[in-house]
Amino acid sequence: MGEAPAFFGDELQKGYANGFDLKSKGGETSIVVGNRTYVIGGDCEESALSIGVRIFDKTSGEWINPTVLGTQPKPGKGHSAVLMSGDRILIIKSGSNSDDFAWFLEVDTQYVRQQKKILGTEVVAWSRGVRGSAEKPVVISGPSGVGKGTLISMLMKEYPSLFGFSVSHTTRAPRAMEKDGVHYHFIERSAMEKEIEDGKFLEFASVHGNLYGTSVEAVEAVADAGKICILDIDVQGAKSVRATSLEALFIFVCPPSMEELEKRLRARGTETEEQVLKRLRNAKSEIEQGQSSGIFGHMLYNDNLEDCYKSLKELLGLDESMAAPKSSSKVVDLFIDHSVSKIDNKIIINSTNPELEKSSTNMIVLDVSSLKGGSPGRTRGLNIYTMDSILDGWAGIPQ
Repeated sequence: MGEAPAFFGDELQKGYANGFDLKSKGGETSIVVGNRTYVIGGDCEESALSIGVRIFDKTSGEWINPTVLGTQPKPGKGHSAVLMSGDRILIIKSGSNSDDFAWFLEVDTQYVRQQKKILGTEVVAWSRGVRGSAEKPVVISGPSGVGKGTLISMLMKEYPSLFGFSVSHTTRAPRAMEKDGVHYHFIERSAMEKEIEDGKFLEFASVHGNLYGTSVEAVEAVADAGKICILDIDVQGAKSVRATSLEALFIFVCPPSMEELEKRLRARGTETEEQVLKRLRNAKSEIEQGQSSGIFGHMLYNDNLEDCYKSLKELLGLDESMAAPKSSSKVVDLFIDHSVSKIDNKIIINSTNPELEKSSTNMIVLDVSSLKGGSPGRTRGLNIYTMDSILDGWAGIPQ
């Protein structure tokens, strides 16, 4: 058998001795970052809706209750905390499975610093840790009547398991046969305005007195399902998305000419003359922005629908053998008691489950060297290994 990695020897014991398992009797952890102590959780954790956060500033000697952004974790049966590079804290929840056990509290990331400036208050932000990476979302824009909806429908029909739509939010009332969470996420205006203020929306717009928008969570939910998210939004929406940290593929669909676009709009027979003229004016402005703003990395010209669709598939790297990206497999079993240590970019979780007839012990290695993203979305790129999988790997090393 080959030699075990260094972090399983003396370094592992040193990690435990350094006290990375910071659980206390009150379900509270304390992490020092510079001149501040972040206190996470507390005695009332189990009755709370989310894990609380307080900050003690050593310089002023005062307690701070920060504005908490992002999707917040629900309390579990306790937790441990590990400082990550000074800008975020990893929280390991007890009694949780692989979908809910790893969370990041961001204290000095770029997103947190931006929100501090915007809100003028102290800010921390949560994001859920997710195993592996996700395919880039695809943003498709173009003027009304250019055929982008038809192109997307063709894509969804040919590759139903590969692509998914994010469900938009709106403050308007649902119409007959519309279902919440299927056609739209219907939300009160005050609640949506608060979430926009908290940075939870990639883009939004006011249309006829109602707000419409794409939330970060809606896009992340598609990625969680192992699919590539398609965003069908206008140029202004694409501009807003481009300004965020979301890594996406931006595609603009152009008509062959304004004359052809007008012909297509009139052929639909769904708009009045006034509406047609308005759409044409908007289209001219959108095309100018799409071609010169630097928002879009790719331009498609829909002169012939089949040819344009073929170009779209080539741009996306698709062929008939494509299948949906594999979603992250669950490799972490439910665990109750655990201790945590950190060796370089590896978190060692030594867990036991006393609820079983025979108390079981399981060591899990969490590799955090390739993290991407963060609040208000997911922190992706976690690599998780069980001791069994590591031992199996050693067994395959030539002697």
